[in-house]
Amino acid sequence: MTDFTPFEDLLAGHAGLLEDSLHDRWVRAQSLFEDRAYREAIVLLKELLEQPEDFGHALTDARLLLARSYYHSALLGPAIDAAREVLAIDPQEAYAHLLIGRSLQRQSKADEAAPHLKLAHLLGGYAA
Repeated sequence: MTDFTPFEDLLAGHAGLLEDSLHDRWVRAQSLFEDRAYREAIVLLKELLEQPEDFGHALTDARLLLARSYYHSALLGPAIDAAREVLAIDPQEAYAHLLIGRSLQRQSKADEAAPHLKLAHLLGGYAA
């Protein structure tokens, strides 16, 4: 007999490791975002999105949270790409348009941002 705890038991319950369910990791990613741990949320969300068939209906929500995490991490190119993936699935997702518009504004691309900001306002009431 050994007094050592198996390695797997020590790691259980940590982000994306071993026996965490997809739901556990989704909840953890949301919590990380709420705690402003955006880069950690990005890692977990990218992992979840690698399993789209298992993640099911929350796929759009995960992509949108990924886009928001990129935006808040000042990773504007990836934020735009992730938001465009959301729009490919749901072209009327107002918040995705807002993220693209705000990201483009931060890149000093006001002309490109304007149509997205207008759609965000029209579709979701977000201030342009």
